[in-house]
Parts: sequence; C-alpha cells; structure tokens
Amino acid sequence: MISEEAIQLIKDNQATSIGAKTLVEPQLSLIYDNNWFNIWVPKVLGGAELGLKEGLALLEELAYWDGGLGWTVTLCAGANMFAGYLDRDLAKSVFSDRKVCFGGSGRATGKAVWDGENYVLTGFWRFATGAPHLSHFTLNSFIYDGDVPRMDEDGNPVFFSFFVPRDKVLIHYDWDSFGLASTASHSFSLENTPVAANHAFQIKPEHRIDDNTLYRIPFIPFAELTLLVNYMGMYRRYLTLVEKFFFEKSKEENWQAKYGKDYFKKVDALQLQLESDRAKVGELTDQLWALALHNSPLDTVLTADITSTARGIVKRILAEVVTLFPLLGINAAQNGQEINTVFRNIFTASQHSLLNIP
Repeated sequence: MISEEAIQLIKDNQATSIGAKTLVEPQLSLIYDNNWFNIWVPKVLGGAELGLKEGLALLEELAYWDGGLGWTVTLCAGANMFAGYLDRDLAKSVFSDRKVCFGGSGRATGKAVWDGENYVLTGFWRFATGAPHLSHFTLNSFIYDGDVPRMDEDGNPVFFSFFVPRDKVLIHYDWDSFGLASTASHSFSLENTPVAANHAFQIKPEHRIDDNTLYRIPFIPFAELTLLVNYMGMYRRYLTLVEKFFFEKSKEENWQAKYGKDYFKKVDALQLQLESDRAKVGELTDQLWALALHNSPLDTVLTADITSTARGIVKRILAEVVTLFPLLGINAAQNGQEINTVFRNIFTASQHSLLNIP
C-alpha cells in the first residue's frame, strides 16, 4: 500500500524527525500528497473514504516503517474523521485545505459556557498528537448554562466535542517522552475563548451528518482498532529487526552452536503468534464492518471482544518485547539504533488509555 519511494523517504527522515521532536517537512509533504490524514474523510469533502479494513492495513504498514509517523497519522486521521459529524457547509470550507489536520484530547476536562450565541471555552488538555502542524485542535468540554452545569435526563453532566482553529489555542511545548518523540504530543489550553455553536459536535452514530458506513460505527471500537494495528505494526518491525540481528550473530560459530536453534525457534513462534493475532483482529474488523454496512444494532459482545482482544495483545507484546531485549546485546540499548527506537516507541504507545492494561 506504500510505494518503495515513500518507504525510502520515511526511513531517510526518521532520525531527523526524532531529533527535531516533530514530523519534518518531507514527511508532512508525503502525508499531504497521499492524503493520509484524510483516509477516513468522506470523498465529498476531498477525503479517501477508505473502508475500515483497508485503512487499518495502511496504518499498520506506516507504523511498521516508522512508529512515530504511523502514530501521528493514526491519531490525526482519527480526528479528521470528525468531518462526518460537522455541519456540511462548514466541513466543506474547513476540508478544502489539503493540509487540514485535526488533533487533540479525548478527555473531558474543560468548561464550555453557553452564552446564548457562542460557547466560551476554558481548560487545559494534554497530549495533542502532531501539535506543531495541527490546523485545528479538538477537545471535550463539560457544558454550562451560565454557572449551572448542564445535565442529561439521567442526571449525568453533558459534554460536547469541539474543534478550535489553532490561532485561538495556546500550545504548551511539554512533550519530552521516552519514545514517539516525533509525534510532538504537546498540551494546549484555552482561556475564555468564544467558539461558534457549529464548532460543537457529538461523536455518536446517531449524530452523524454523513451516512458513510464508517460513521455508523461508535468511535471507541473504531479508535481501539486503529491504535491496535498501529501497535502491532511497530511490534512486527521489532521482530523483523530481532530476526535480522540473530542472522548476523549466527555467522559466529560459537553463538550459533550455543544459541542459534533456540533463539530462531523463539522468534519464529512469536511471528506465528502475531500472524494469529492479526487474523483475529481482521475477523473482528469484518464483523464490525458488516454490522455497520447493514445498519444493524451494535453487538455489545463484539465491542467487549474488541476491547479485551486489544488489551490482551498489547499485554502479550509488552511481555515478549521485554523477554527478547536482553538477547540483543548492548547495541540495542544505544540511541540511534532502530531497534532501540522501536523498543521505546512500543512502550510509549502502550500508555494510551485505550491500550493500557486495566
């Protein structure tokens, strides 16, 4: 799904982007040229409108070649998907820019006061992936009518999602992580910032504007699958690099005699397990898409299976990465070595709330 030329560009710029702690111009140009931030956006808005399985395959492949770039595309494409929930005329205007890029936080921590005309937003949100190149920041805020918090019919606080142009946002350049350095997932804040009513939306199938099959899928299982395939792509790369290291070491007769058979057997078993996991994720994806395609009620057993499968796979991957790392020698601990980069990316990505072990 990715050309050899694109793969080479990704590989050539990985170290530069890690050093810069953000995606760099050649990477961003590649993303814009291929419309990767808009893989989930309806065609009527200029997006690629990929099917779920096709889009997931692309995200996994990007993560295989560069976890930081893959993670950024995954998160920003997932936010650009909000296009299908926005007022159509507004969405057409916003997405007419080929460099449009949404990103932000899914945690509801802010306060949105309705003054009868606008929402006035105040709050601080963390981990907006791709902050330096976002055109709009997305966030969740609890709704207030004056000083009174708005409640739903069950007595729960109401919150809406918002998107805000970057010129209204204060970015806090505080991302200094163990891995995924190039994702530039900085915090951001707003202080008494008026936002038009049509910049508020709800990420629920019943509130969709576009009836594309994708928008019939609730956001959480969709997000879990996109993050999971990204994670498996990084791990697949890790196993490739481990196997490559073992092949190099096998040229030493003593190493081959002492470790070769057992080590190659181990990595082969892990690759087979990963293929089994990928097949399982493919089956869940097909089931979810089939329900959405026929506009059938979502099976809660299926969503629970997606959640438990995702967290189970991540838990197993973390354990196996730790098991393999001591077998790779001091070189694997050196900054700048690709296997070290992938190792750190895997552990940083595992901290996302949708992947983290409960």
